[in-house]
Amino acid sequence: MDESWSPPEVLVTVDLVILTLREQELRVLLVERGVDPYRGARALPGGFLNHAGEDILDAAHRELREEADLDVARLHLEQLGTYGAPGRDPRGRVISVAYLAIAPELPDPVAGTDAADAGWESAADVLSGRTKLAFDHLRIVTDGIDRARGKLEHSALATAFCRETFTIADLQQVYEAVWGVQLDPRNFYRKVQKVPGFIEPTGQERRATKGRPARLFQAGPTTVLHPPLVRPESTDSEGAR
Repeated sequence: MDESWSPPEVLVTVDLVILTLREQELRVLLVERGVDPYRGARALPGGFLNHAGEDILDAAHRELREEADLDVARLHLEQLGTYGAPGRDPRGRVISVAYLAIAPELPDPVAGTDAADAGWESAADVLSGRTKLAFDHLRIVTDGIDRARGKLEHSALATAFCRETFTIADLQQVYEAVWGVQLDPRNFYRKVQKVPGFIEPTGQERRATKGRPARLFQAGPTTVLHPPLVRPESTDSEGAR
C-alpha cells in the first residue's frame, strides 16, 4: 500500500424530494437559494450534516423542519438514492443522500435557514425544464417522481397522498396527477375494489352539493398490491399534469 495515500475529503448532504397534491396537480417543494453557489436559483430543500456525529436520517428530519417547517410524523419518507458524481457541486466533492417524502395537501412552506423563499412548483414544469434547478436536482426530482409512479402500480403508496379518509374519486385524482393520465372512473373503481386490503370502507359518507353522497374509505393493511394497478401506456410527453 502507498503510505502517502490519504482518503479524499468528501462532504455529505441530504436532499429532499417532497411531493404533494395541490389543486389536483402534482407539486414538488423547491426553495430559492439565498447563498452561493447558485444564489437565487431554485433547488431542492436540504443541506450539509450539522456535525460528524449526526445520523443521515436525523439530518433529513432536521432539514424537513428547518427548510420547510414540516413534521416528519405527517410524511411518508423513504431513501431515494445517493448522488456523488464529481463536479456536481462547485464547493468540492459532495455526496448527497436523497429522500422522497409524500403527504396529502401540505401547507404553504416556510423558507428555512439558507433559503430566500420556498414554494410548491408544478412537477410538470420541473420535468419539462420550464423551471430550472441548481446542481443535479433535476435528475433527483426525476428519479423521485419515477419512484412514486412505479410504486403506485405495486404498492399502497397512493394512500400517502390522501387524507386519513378519502373517496375513490380522491384516490383516482392521485393516480391521474402522478401518472399524468386520465383514467376511466368505472374501470378504476373496479380495479381498486379487486385488490384485497388496499382500501377499507369507513361506513361514513361525504355529502356533496349535487348527486349522491360518496362513500369514505381509509388505507387498508395491504402494502403490496395484488393484482397491481398498471399504469396506462398513453401518458403525456411531460408525465405529470
